[in-house]
Amino acid sequence: MLQESNAIKDGIRASHRRRRAGLAPAQLEAAGLALATHGDAWAGSVTEGRPGIACVYLGVGQEPPTLPLINALYRSGHKVLLPVCEPARELSWVFWTPDTGYERSRYAPILEPAGHRHGPETAGDASVLFIPATAVDLAGNRIGQGGGYYDKFLGHLATAGKEIPLSAVIYDDELLPAGSIPAEEFDRPVPAVLSPAGHRPLFGAA
Repeated sequence: MLQESNAIKDGIRASHRRRRAGLAPAQLEAAGLALATHGDAWAGSVTEGRPGIACVYLGVGQEPPTLPLINALYRSGHKVLLPVCEPARELSWVFWTPDTGYERSRYAPILEPAGHRHGPETAGDASVLFIPATAVDLAGNRIGQGGGYYDKFLGHLATAGKEIPLSAVIYDDELLPAGSIPAEEFDRPVPAVLSPAGHRPLFGAA
């Protein structure tokens, strides 16, 4: 059953990556600006206009561009945390500023912020979380990049009793009908998505 589930997820992930590869620079730019507008507005609604801590990630390649969102959150007064991949599929976190530099990850094909690394307890104080996905269905089932880092991180938050408002970042056509994505015991459903079309709660979210 697990093998079949993984095969379905791999197929969806591969299909969406092919679609993403065909996006033109102008489409990426427009998506980034829209994500920044809607994501910053959602974060502000969660914090009721007060500065908070936002966990985001740096979208690379043809992923939904999150750098405009990172900048927008920072300009709105939020402290921004970006992830760093560690051994055993753990994440640490670095506070971002416009002067932050980047370096190639040792464990994943991504760029990561350079700077002092904080543990999951710091991210546990976040007001909002934005996490990557290659697809989400209307039941909240998510397909990530396949590394398992965020499933483990979300598991830590659940164990600690942390219920932080969370959105998975996708393109508009990557929100699928309920039941499209198989869910395993270790998978963590997401309550909302952020796409260029806007922020959309899926279940249990305002």
